[in-house]
Amino acid sequence: MPSKDSKNLVKARKQELLALLRQLGKNTYDEVNEGKFPQFVFPSRSVSNIVYDPRVKQYVLGKNNVKRSAGNIKHIRPFTQLLWLAYFADKLVTEGKTSTLRDVYYSSQADNMEFVDQSESDEIITDLEALLTKAREDFMVYPEDRSEIFGDLTIEYTVPGYEGQRLNLSSHPDGYAIGPSLSTSQFVETSAEMVIAVEKGGIFTRFVQEKVHKKYKAIIIDTNGQAPRSTRFMLKRLNKELNLPVYLMTDGDVYGEHIAMVVISGSANAAHLRELTVPTAKWVGVWASDIVKYKLPTDPMTEADIKRAQELKKDPRYTAGVWQRELDIYLKIKRKSELEAFSKYGLTFIVDNYLKEKMQEAKSL
Repeated sequence: MPSKDSKNLVKARKQELLALLRQLGKNTYDEVNEGKFPQFVFPSRSVSNIVYDPRVKQYVLGKNNVKRSAGNIKHIRPFTQLLWLAYFADKLVTEGKTSTLRDVYYSSQADNMEFVDQSESDEIITDLEALLTKAREDFMVYPEDRSEIFGDLTIEYTVPGYEGQRLNLSSHPDGYAIGPSLSTSQFVETSAEMVIAVEKGGIFTRFVQEKVHKKYKAIIIDTNGQAPRSTRFMLKRLNKELNLPVYLMTDGDVYGEHIAMVVISGSANAAHLRELTVPTAKWVGVWASDIVKYKLPTDPMTEADIKRAQELKKDPRYTAGVWQRELDIYLKIKRKSELEAFSKYGLTFIVDNYLKEKMQEAKSL
């Protein structure tokens, strides 16, 4: 049963993070006690230190490090901010509370740990991620953007005040927002055999209405365009904890292709993290070749679209297979389309015909 494994994994993540945070505090205390200036050393996130690793098919940080030392007057401010943030993260995890990025900025002022603006506190949060090699979602800090999930998955809340309460995610036709309480919940049971993530809210609603969760035994997720990190975290959990294959459906343009790639291999901005990717996920469309095959309504690609396609062709993640092939077709036809374009053939065509064919095609990817 998923419940036991999920419960153990949730508990293990919390214990691991608390151990890392408290070791950080202990190291700082010990260095001060020994008459040394405490310091933090972690991988540099500079552009020159971001490299592509073909083994994991993802951008990772190189060997260069940065140092924050209390012995350097220029480092005292960011060192202290980072130490305070580690304390704040420990408090959040211990108390089972969540915070938004904005909350962190204002909470610091209660402890007289001021930041110039939120961009500065956001930067320190990313430094803590690099230092711990853990996503901010692990230490209960979330952005405000949300996407939705729907399907036969029973979850059990772990947030204070709701512990033990269960909810089946197919019980509301609009789906449920993937927020902190859902992201940190335990997975109890599911009949699903796959996850289908779609870029557009309208298509998500269509899939719910046409009972894709039953026809394909699927959990459906609306990524709301570029998937928020909480959504990518949820996709990772569904794949890792429930062993569900993940299929990605995006608009038929180069930006849709990139949306799928970010779920699979992450982004350069998150090169310091591993727990936000689903390397086995499959992009099943809409491909440029589908635009031609299904004679979909299209719009002309803009100069920005063409430039983006040319940029992606140079990215090592797009140099082979379907990724390179579809970019070449985009540059040849210079047209783009949308998931909703299948409505040309009727509102249910995308479910009854296109999705069925793509699921068959996915077996050979």
